[in-house]
Amino acid sequence: MSSPNPASNQPASKDLLALFRQAYNNLEILPLLEQEELDSFRVDYGRESIEELEDLVEFSPSRNGKIVFAGHRGCGKSTLLAEFSRRMRDRYFVVFFSISDMIEMSDVNHINILFAIAVRLMQEAEIRKVKIKESLKNSIYEWFATHTRIKTEDVTKEGSFGFKFFELITGKLKAESKTRDEIKQEFSRNLSELVGKINEIATIIQLASGLEVLVIIDDLDKLDLVVAREVYHHNIKALFQPNFRIILTVPIAALREIPLVASIETESNDQIVNMAVSKLFHKGDRRQPNATPLTKPFETLHQVLLQRISPELIEPQATEQIILNSGGVLREVIRIANECCRICLRLIRQNPQNTDIKINEAILTEVFNKLRINFDSRLGKADYVTLETTYKDFKPEDPSGQRFLDLLHGLYILEYRNGAIWYDVHPIVIELIAKNRE
Repeated sequence: MSSPNPASNQPASKDLLALFRQAYNNLEILPLLEQEELDSFRVDYGRESIEELEDLVEFSPSRNGKIVFAGHRGCGKSTLLAEFSRRMRDRYFVVFFSISDMIEMSDVNHINILFAIAVRLMQEAEIRKVKIKESLKNSIYEWFATHTRIKTEDVTKEGSFGFKFFELITGKLKAESKTRDEIKQEFSRNLSELVGKINEIATIIQLASGLEVLVIIDDLDKLDLVVAREVYHHNIKALFQPNFRIILTVPIAALREIPLVASIETESNDQIVNMAVSKLFHKGDRRQPNATPLTKPFETLHQVLLQRISPELIEPQATEQIILNSGGVLREVIRIANECCRICLRLIRQNPQNTDIKINEAILTEVFNKLRINFDSRLGKADYVTLETTYKDFKPEDPSGQRFLDLLHGLYILEYRNGAIWYDVHPIVIELIAKNRE
C-alpha cells in the first residue's frame, strides 16, 4: 500500500488560482445592489437602521418628509439602502440611485441633484412602464431636451422618446461640465421652475401608478466636506423643496459641524438616522492585554468575510486579524482581504508549483504595511496631534475642528456609540502614532 500524499488535501495549482480569483472578485469593494449579489453575500447587518428608516417613512405625518442617513464611508449604507429600496417597492414608487452615477462628484450642487431627481423619476417610470398620457409625457420630454440641448430629431430617429433618451441625458450630465454649468446657471435664476417640474412629474407618476413617490439618493456621503457644506448648509432649503419623501446620505463629519448639523436638523425636522460602525470592543477594552472582541459584531464580520472567501484559503488567525484591524468598518474588512488575495494571486503566478499558498501572518504584515504607508502619506504634524489626543482621551480636543473632521471623514478616526459617542483611532493607524512619538 502506498503511503498517503501529505499534500493530497491541498488544491492543485490551477484550482488554487481559480479559488483566489473568485475570492478576489467576491471581495470587490462595491455595495451589494443587485438581488443576486444580496442573495450570495448579504448577512443580517444594519437591521436597526432599516427599521428606523422604515418607521420614519411610514409614520411621518408629512408626505414630503426628508430623511438624512449618516455613517462612516464603508459601513454598509449603500447595501442597506439597496435592500431597503426593494423592501419598500410594494408600498411606494421607489427611485433609488447613486449621485455618482449621474454627476461628476467634484461638481455636485443642489441644482444638479434636483435635476438628477427629475431625470431618474421619468427614467424609472419608463422602466416600470407607468401608463402616462402621451401628451403629458411628450411635454416633459421636450422640457428635458430643451434644458440639456438635445435635438429632439436626433432622439426620434430611432422611434420615440423613452428610456434611451434618459440614458443620453445621464451621459451628458456625467461627462459634460458645460451641460452641468448651463443647468446650474439656468435654474439658479429660476429654481421655482425646476422644483415645479419635479413636483409635476412626481404627481403624474403618483396618479398613474397609485403609489406615493419615495426617492433615495446614495453616495452624497462621499462628497468632500466643502461641497457638503454648500449643499446641506447654504442650499438645503432649496434641496428639500420637492413635495415627496426623499432619503439622502450625508458625510458623518458633517454632523459634527454645529452650523451644518443645525441646518440639517431644522430642515429635516430632526429626521436623521445614524448607522454606527460595528463596535468590536467596549470603550478602552481594546487597549487591554488579551482583549476579547464582542461576540455578535465579530461573528457578523466573520460571516461577511467567509461568504466571500473559502476557509481553505485563509488561516483562522489571519481571519481574526483582518476583522480586528478593520476597526469594525465593513468596507475595511473587504479591502484588507482583497489586498491579501491580490498578493496570493501574484505568488501563485510566480510559483505555480506551490499549492500551499494561503493568507497568513506574513501576507497580512505586507498588507498592513502598505495600508499604513497610504495613511501616513497624507498626514501632517497637526494631524498627529489630533490623532494622539483622540487615542488617549477617546475624543478630540475640538470635535468641530477642521483637522478632526477631515480625519473622521477619511477613516483615520472612527466614531462609536453605546449610550454616548466616543472615538478611537483606526487600528492600522495606531502604530503610526507610536512611531511619530519616537
